[in-house]
Amino acid sequence: MKLRLTTTVFALAALALSSCSSSDEDPLATSPTADAGDGTITIGTANFPESEIIGQIWAAALEDAGFDVEVTSGIGSREVYLKALEEGSIDLVPEYSGNLAQYYGAELESGASAGDVAEALADVLPAGLVAGDIADGESKDSYRVTRALAEEHGLTTLADLDKLDRVRIAANPEFAERPYGPPGLASVYGVDAAKISVVPISDGGGPLTVAAVLEGAAEVADIYTTSPLLDAAGNEVDLVTLEDPEQLILPQNVLPLMRADAIPQEALDAVNGISGELTTDALVALNLRNIGEEKAEPPVIARDFVADKA
Repeated sequence: MKLRLTTTVFALAALALSSCSSSDEDPLATSPTADAGDGTITIGTANFPESEIIGQIWAAALEDAGFDVEVTSGIGSREVYLKALEEGSIDLVPEYSGNLAQYYGAELESGASAGDVAEALADVLPAGLVAGDIADGESKDSYRVTRALAEEHGLTTLADLDKLDRVRIAANPEFAERPYGPPGLASVYGVDAAKISVVPISDGGGPLTVAAVLEGAAEVADIYTTSPLLDAAGNEVDLVTLEDPEQLILPQNVLPLMRADAIPQEALDAVNGISGELTTDALVALNLRNIGEEKAEPPVIARDFVADKA
């Protein structure tokens, strides 16, 4: 057994592999046809810590099941790592159900359930890509403001952002075009589009994003619901999460997205098995080990998690 870790941003080694999924009740399910032992499984991750932690958890589970695994970390945004997946440079990547469905053009109304999202996703995935079992754990985008700003302007829901003279949102650059970003604020909540802009910060809602709202560089921050709210010194900060009564932000359950036929059934079982342990609370705890005082590295966090669940 061998586990290799490769960190890269855009350059990926080309591998001709694909993937699979199972479960009669899962609308995303399919049957794998790859044979065990037919090569190294390459896991790619996005450029934020939670994605790498999940990828490393799958790697550890696969290693324990007897597979050779390579983890290519920090590939970039969804546009970049999904292109890598489609082209065969990677075989497996952590994803989130609602955002993935919208990326591939699913027409989902605000308020869609997790089941609605799963069914829509199954209909829009490109040929050659399939999803594994959907975990209970959910990591959603959320709009956060300082308590002082919320109290000054009476900010409770996303619609209240229209009370501000300007709405600068600290977020990953691609957030500007996301349906749950500025376009959704305007169309679903009636926030004046002319007020909205994105302050691009590529740390996935981490300390730099938090600092932007604390220091007044932005009024709002896009921070995942599983991200610890910490400043650059590791201190917990008090931010208010704005309510989303229209459910602009869809369910975002963790799932493995794979190339069809690349991963044998035994490998898929290992991935689905450990993914079943990924609850929302577990994701929060995993992220805190990485971002908080401990500053544990993703491979260490992953190995501890898999050992604990064995």
